[in-house]
Amino acid sequence: MKKKLFYLALFLLVGTAGQAQSKDEKYVAEAVASWHKAMIEADTVALKQLMAEQLSYGHSGGKVETKAMLVEAIGSGKSDFVTMNLSEQTIQIVDKTAIVRHNLAADTNDGGKPASVKLIVLQIWQKQSGKWRLLARQAIKKT
Repeated sequence: MKKKLFYLALFLLVGTAGQAQSKDEKYVAEAVASWHKAMIEADTVALKQLMAEQLSYGHSGGKVETKAMLVEAIGSGKSDFVTMNLSEQTIQIVDKTAIVRHNLAADTNDGGKPASVKLIVLQIWQKQSGKWRLLARQAIKKT
């Protein structure tokens, strides 16, 4: 009997562990993955769909861009991500707002100048008209 109870408890534990991520957290994670892909591919159409009109995009050097400024920078190659790897991502949902944190390691080719960056990033996503949109982003250099 103890063995059956043990396996039942184990089954319930394993079964619920996979459900630890809420539906909204899953959708936000998918939006972040789409963002990641669009940044590497310089897909300005996809980026526009993922960004809120009120976007405030902060760079690690202190520069802050609007949605239009970021789209222009990505589309023109002024800002060019060659590779981008995200790690240690966390997502916290508060009503219609998602707080996303992750580490970002990337190879860039901004304006034809190759470089590498390691950043700690905070993104704020907001559910607007049923879709998760990037509202704000701030990065700092990882030391």
